[in-house]
Amino acid sequence: MPKMEIKKTICPYDCPTSCGLLAETDGQTVFHIDGDPDHPVTKGLICRKMRRYEKSIQAADRIMTPLKRQGAKGAGLFAPISWEEAINEIRDNWLRIIAEDGPQAILPMYYSGVMSLIQRNCGDAFFNRMGACRLVKTLCSSAKQAGYEAVMGKTGCLDPRELKDSDYYLIWGCNMKATRIQALPEIIKGRQAGKKAVLIETWSEDMAPHCDESLLIKPGTDGALALALMHILTKEGLADEPFLLKHSLGFAEFKDSLHHYTAAWAEGVTGIPAASIVNLAREYAAAQAPAIILGSGNSRYGNGGMTVRLITILSAFTGAWQRPGGGLCGCNPGNGQYVDIQRISRPDFRTNSSRRVNINQLASALTGSDGQPPVKSLFVYGGNPVGSVSNQTGIIKGLLRPDIFTVVHERFMTDTARYADVILPATFSVEQADCYNSYGYCTFGVAPKVIPPPGSCKSNWDTFRLLAKVMGYQEDYFQRTEEEMLEELLAHPLPALAAIDDNDRAALRQGAVIDMPFADHLNWQTKSGKIQIINEDLAKPLPYYFESHGGPYPLRLVAVPSSHTLNSIFLERPELLRQRGLMTLALHPEDAADRGISDCDSITAFNDLAEVGFIARVTDKVAKGAAAAVGIYTTAASPRGLLVNALHHERLSDIGEATTLNDNTIDVKIT
Repeated sequence: MPKMEIKKTICPYDCPTSCGLLAETDGQTVFHIDGDPDHPVTKGLICRKMRRYEKSIQAADRIMTPLKRQGAKGAGLFAPISWEEAINEIRDNWLRIIAEDGPQAILPMYYSGVMSLIQRNCGDAFFNRMGACRLVKTLCSSAKQAGYEAVMGKTGCLDPRELKDSDYYLIWGCNMKATRIQALPEIIKGRQAGKKAVLIETWSEDMAPHCDESLLIKPGTDGALALALMHILTKEGLADEPFLLKHSLGFAEFKDSLHHYTAAWAEGVTGIPAASIVNLAREYAAAQAPAIILGSGNSRYGNGGMTVRLITILSAFTGAWQRPGGGLCGCNPGNGQYVDIQRISRPDFRTNSSRRVNINQLASALTGSDGQPPVKSLFVYGGNPVGSVSNQTGIIKGLLRPDIFTVVHERFMTDTARYADVILPATFSVEQADCYNSYGYCTFGVAPKVIPPPGSCKSNWDTFRLLAKVMGYQEDYFQRTEEEMLEELLAHPLPALAAIDDNDRAALRQGAVIDMPFADHLNWQTKSGKIQIINEDLAKPLPYYFESHGGPYPLRLVAVPSSHTLNSIFLERPELLRQRGLMTLALHPEDAADRGISDCDSITAFNDLAEVGFIARVTDKVAKGAAAAVGIYTTAASPRGLLVNALHHERLSDIGEATTLNDNTIDVKIT
């Protein structure tokens, strides 16, 4: 009987926490997963998705061998082949494409299927060496990052563990139940201690039970609310003007611009009653250490970067950043990276200035509708663009082209994999070695390989090593193992990691996650050394309100994260899909009544891009004039075979080149 052991590992998925896990294993199979009580953040708390992670690892429909397409593209008909056949097929097609059209005709596509440092970024080195297209990876929250950095630069915001010192919580567009479950207990404990939590949301069902008050806001208008709050704070003498005059640039000019943004004006824009806006401003000002917990959804608009600029400025308006627990949580909490990512991505390998393709405009790159020749090969790993990238019908049209060669490195037959010419079997996190820099906390961790990959599955690292070999790339980088890459990173730490003590250094090599210092929230890491209310480096230096893209249809569509699944991950788990239920679209009762729609009706949402089937969910937990689609499904689970992203345009945000997936309008009818 093999000896059972408990091995430490780390959750690899797109969550701010990088949770610590304990894997029960005999060295060949993972039998059970628990939360790691020694993890400095999670202390054993993990989400329902990861509590049975072994079910995903051992799923019967997992792809275990390379596959080659046999039928029509999209039909999902494949036959097993060897790795040698697969990589030779890929090499021959790539060499032909490079000879005919140059390496810029080949496009890598990945995003957050794995959030570790080595496996996520190692493909960059390979495609830099090739000279392929550069993928602009702005699918999630780059407008949020750009908006925050426009004001605060690299200044670290609150680590969620600092919320224990906050005395008022303004949860702004953040579904913590789905995206920040480890921080939610702090809100619960705070409320039990008499602290107030106020929710500002378009769809409030998940978070309303955890808040004292919920304000439903019209999508894309969060910046207007922030401006109205600041108008009231200055008008009533509630802003900390000495702090702002000392620590910020442009306060006086910005203050003069606020007289337009009254509560009455904001009510007309946001749908929130003026009296509620005034009351919120006064409550916020009365708190000594209020914390704004900022989500990402309100940055996914044509005005998303400006929205985050305004909310970030609001977080400083009462001087809250001076006090423990005060300020803003949800952006960059730390002091930068802990290891040198360029050792993994190797930008020095690139010798050309190849074409840039924004991930949100993948459909245009595949179809040539951006005015450039359509790409001739797509290599997908750590992503499922058919399910998660805007303009789904355009992406499918591009993938159906007879002259495009598509390779997908995957674990399951996703909606994207069905269009592949070659599928390569991928690993789970426990089957590879890596390290993790949590993007929501000040932690760093190492996750050694727990078990060997089953069947013919290979990690991203080992896959690109094989591809480099057949492509003739001789650099030493491609000769290393992933364990050797990990050791190189640990041997050349950046300053914060270099400062850890010997105990932490030894713990890392045993697979631990360690605490890193919280940021100094008053050390303004900006070009000016101050909070930049006015930022002269931007096209719009003075912050102001402008409308999002919108559209001609009457309902504003928002995409809502699900707590049962994550993006298009975990769709192989029947118990999670049953708990999540059917593909629904939430409508306000008045909007539903205007269209003769009742709860549970079969409905069709439509705009100029597509028609998508849903089941109606009539609820007062969604703002009037909005429609909320919760979670990502498979096309097989969709009544019309299309998903919510078929209704999303490719337009980008004002700054950050980000997705505007929440900035689309639709109408709805009974099917």
